[in-house]
Amino acid sequence: MSRYLLNKFLYTIDRDPELVERYREDPRGTVEWWEAERANAILNVHGAERSTWLKFDDVEREALATHDYVKLFELGAHPFLSLTLCIAMFERDYEEPLAFQLKFGADLAARFTFPYPDITT
Repeated sequence: MSRYLLNKFLYTIDRDPELVERYREDPRGTVEWWEAERANAILNVHGAERSTWLKFDDVEREALATHDYVKLFELGAHPFLSLTLCIAMFERDYEEPLAFQLKFGADLAARFTFPYPDITT
């Protein structure tokens, strides 16, 4: 398991509106593409410099492919990264202001109590 890679995925997808839409419409395909093409790119370094060993495990891959933000939090994904990406993808599906954010908080509260899972990387 790699909290770094989960957070890197959430961070890089959230910063590109085209990738946000791609992830919303085809989560499994986007995860597979990102893992093959972007997971080993060095963050904020352009060009051919890459690592070779980073990959999701099956649990991480499935949580990302199903937009399971509760499971991602359990796995150590940073809640601010997952929340901002989920807002970009799902807030439009709710008519009331902050409705998705309240659902996000309620979903996490229903599963977790203090102490929360470790989100350090």
